[in-house]
Amino acid sequence: MSHRAAYFAFDRFPSTKGSGVHIGEMADELFTRFGGGLLGVLGGGGLPRYQREGDREIARFEAEIPNLIDRAEAFSGWVADHLSPHLDTLEICHVRDPWGALPAVTAPGRRHRVVFEVNGLPSIEMTHTWPLATPRALGKIRELERFCLERSDAVVVPSAVIANAVRGLGVPDAKIHLVPNGADVVSRPPRPDTAPDRYIIYVGALQPWQGLDVLLRAFTRLADLPDLRLVICSSVPERRAKPLRRLAERLGVDDRIDWMFTLPHHEVAAWLAHAEVSVAPLTGCARNLDQGCAPLKVLESMAAGTPVVASDLPAVRELMTGGEHGRLVPADRPAQLARAVRILLEYPEQAAVMGERARRRISGGLTWPHSRALLAAVYAATAPGHDGLAV
Repeated sequence: MSHRAAYFAFDRFPSTKGSGVHIGEMADELFTRFGGGLLGVLGGGGLPRYQREGDREIARFEAEIPNLIDRAEAFSGWVADHLSPHLDTLEICHVRDPWGALPAVTAPGRRHRVVFEVNGLPSIEMTHTWPLATPRALGKIRELERFCLERSDAVVVPSAVIANAVRGLGVPDAKIHLVPNGADVVSRPPRPDTAPDRYIIYVGALQPWQGLDVLLRAFTRLADLPDLRLVICSSVPERRAKPLRRLAERLGVDDRIDWMFTLPHHEVAAWLAHAEVSVAPLTGCARNLDQGCAPLKVLESMAAGTPVVASDLPAVRELMTGGEHGRLVPADRPAQLARAVRILLEYPEQAAVMGERARRRISGGLTWPHSRALLAAVYAATAPGHDGLAV
């Protein structure tokens, strides 16, 4: 079966991470508008190598290659092989990273348009995820990013912060399209059976730039609230939490924390909806300042009507206003983070008003249907000969 649309991501799908939610929404929009297509993603974890869902074909890259760069290069070759049978019919190829973009923009006899969705730049990201990367290696990756961005027909970004980052790589404004992340605003789900009476919550992954160490240190300053617990809904497996759990033990707060791992999305939503405060303690590192995206943890907390205490970073300010939807605090400051949480806990009526304002903010233009409509407009402008309807 030949496809008119393809979507490639160097990410596992499905997954409980924010990237999994994002890929699902964006790929659904693409395939709805083009009558199905090919979805190429990372596999493993018991996921099938191939599967079909109606007009959609899902292929998963499963090569176990320890070195990240070697694995990324192998993924590029795999993408090229999977694109080849569809080059005569392909109209749009949507990619999320330079590894998928390279074979898409250099395909022999290319006639399709390429939409490059930049949620992060590996040249920045890898300084945190791959600390052994040399300046020379990062420089080569940066040149690969430039090459692919220059040859893409449209560049989609989730925030103004990362739009500025791609402008710095020479991408003209006319080619950049802001399509923010979204969230679902739904009726309040039932309270989880195991939820404590009072708790604050963190939702997301556990990488250093997420600031979980800052949150744990802040939580020590709330020890005078013995009935208050911290719930951590981690989107990654339990084994990755070992360093943070050891830190919690050293700080003496481990017995006041409830850890949840890789919960289904609807269960996380229930935990969010019944928390008193949601915390997004992102650090002030280059990964968050220079290429900050639109943090799903903030959006989904707001959609749940839960007031947010978040780091005062430019990408966060695009989504929420301090004093209106929650509180913004300087990054990497445990004492100020704890103080902001305490204020919301001490004034629950004001906190509830902030939560309701946050929910209305999402309903007013930060839902997934809104984001998908913006993406559909990008497809229509990028492939003007296509009427935007599945056939």
